[in-house]
Amino acid sequence: MRSFRSEPFLWIHVAGLAVLPLWLQIVWLGLAVGDPRLPIWLELFLVAAFGSVPVFWMQWSRPFNIFSLLLVAMKPEQLTQQQRQILSVFKTRKHRFLTVVAAVVLLWGLWQLYRVAPAVAMVASFFPQWRIAGLLLGGLAFGASNLFLQVPVSVLGVLSTSEKQLETLEPWAAEKIPQDFVVPGFRVGRILPTPATEATESSSQAE
Repeated sequence: MRSFRSEPFLWIHVAGLAVLPLWLQIVWLGLAVGDPRLPIWLELFLVAAFGSVPVFWMQWSRPFNIFSLLLVAMKPEQLTQQQRQILSVFKTRKHRFLTVVAAVVLLWGLWQLYRVAPAVAMVASFFPQWRIAGLLLGGLAFGASNLFLQVPVSVLGVLSTSEKQLETLEPWAAEKIPQDFVVPGFRVGRILPTPATEATESSSQAE
């Protein structure tokens, strides 16, 4: 059996970290739009709650199913035993710990961006100076920032799992995946090409 670390879905979702700086820059711009009308703590609370809570709750209670891309997801019954073992890692205490850590790091980052928002006031001046619109933009971008940090961090948690630890995990039941994980988009039988090693194993088993 091939190493679970060669699973392409893992690396595709880790690569999501590459767009995190872009979303944080949009948060920064949103916070610089208009003049503050509300107390600082209230503005931060609104942006943080709007952007952080939904993603945090998803990863805490029904983690994102990484065997998906954009608008399509693998049918649960098409997942291999190893892939369902990978999903089991997202239900461990380590995953929840990483979820909390990622949320705290981003909340700290939000505070830092709020403090230095005046530095990009010149760029933000090209947008309509409606403070509520700026906060809404910041909240939406902060939500995307959470998504593109939380999911890759949880995948890094999987990659840090040893082969022996993964083997001890019970594969998550295929029929329980839709209720225990967020499965986005349309469900299909295959998204990525089947690795040669898996194809060889399947043909040998068929014989």
